[in-house]
Amino acid sequence: MMPVLNKPTIQYVVEEAVRSGIDDILIITGRGKESIQHHFDKSYELESELRKAGKDEILDRVRKVSNLADIHYVRQKERNGLGDAVLYARKHVGDEPFALLLGDTIVESDVPCTRQLIEYAEEYDQSVLALERVPWEKVPSYGVVDVEDPSSTQPCFPVSELVEKPARETAPSNLAITGRYVLQPAIFDQLEATEPGVGGELQLTDAINELPAVRGTESAGRRYDIGDIPSWLEANIRLAMKHETGATHRAVERLLEEWTDE
Repeated sequence: MMPVLNKPTIQYVVEEAVRSGIDDILIITGRGKESIQHHFDKSYELESELRKAGKDEILDRVRKVSNLADIHYVRQKERNGLGDAVLYARKHVGDEPFALLLGDTIVESDVPCTRQLIEYAEEYDQSVLALERVPWEKVPSYGVVDVEDPSSTQPCFPVSELVEKPARETAPSNLAITGRYVLQPAIFDQLEATEPGVGGELQLTDAINELPAVRGTESAGRRYDIGDIPSWLEANIRLAMKHETGATHRAVERLLEEWTDE
């Protein structure tokens, strides 16, 4: 629920899914995450108070949150890796391809990143990953990919291998997986058959490696890792300058001018 401007990060993620044409959403939560469900639930008491106070603009925002999509929740019993979290979605997803959006990442783009992945997944009938070239010193913090043809100019290209958090010296590339996926339902069987990997956890990358065909595409958007303080600060500043008006926009402009003058 880390806020960026006046919304929690998870709301930006849900809004991206909705803009991508998704109207049925499952959020994997954990212990102490009840506030997520409360945030997206309809609050009659709050709406009544806002209506009585004449705070129509805030009331409109609150109503939009509860009407974003059909949102469901399942609780991960213990933190055992991203692969384990994805397995909790199996009953809900069934035998259909599905989009996976990590809740600590905001991707800002004119065409939603997830929509781009969905279009490629439908075109190739394969799993597709959003990728980004990261500085080499940050490679050990990511899952990275090796590509079949490094010289390819295809916007969506075959991926030959995924490696979870490799050492910089052994990494096949600096193309990092950035928290957006469209996966074929076969991933569930692969996860069931996958042994714990890095950190003793069930790694999604290990299971994706066993799929018969996977593609990747470099995201055209700007990504913010909200778990990284500098990236979180950048998200607040950039989104305030681009989307906010009034006092928030003026405050950021003033701060930037002061820093420039120093």
